[in-house]
Amino acid sequence: MIDKIANPAVAANAYATTSKGVSAGAIGEAKTESFGDILKKTAIESIQTLRAGEAASAKAVTGDASLPEVVQAITASEVTLQTVMAVRDKMMGAYQEIMRMPV
Repeated sequence: MIDKIANPAVAANAYATTSKGVSAGAIGEAKTESFGDILKKTAIESIQTLRAGEAASAKAVTGDASLPEVVQAITASEVTLQTVMAVRDKMMGAYQEIMRMPV
């Protein structure tokens, strides 16, 4: 491990791949992901979190879930929804700014 850190070629390669947008990996090894892949993965995780909140609510109505489980799932869903809405607003703002640029 120390050899990889001390090797300037490996450090330069790691820096170059990091600057291109890289997911976390071992030193000297990097797996690149496109923005679309990251966005897709995040959307899928967000949908799963929202569905878990809905399922917890349904279990609470039938009495199959404990109160702490329901509160935790609903809170996670609420935070996820707020995050998705904030990202949407930022993306719409960026799109509108691009549309205002003179060509």
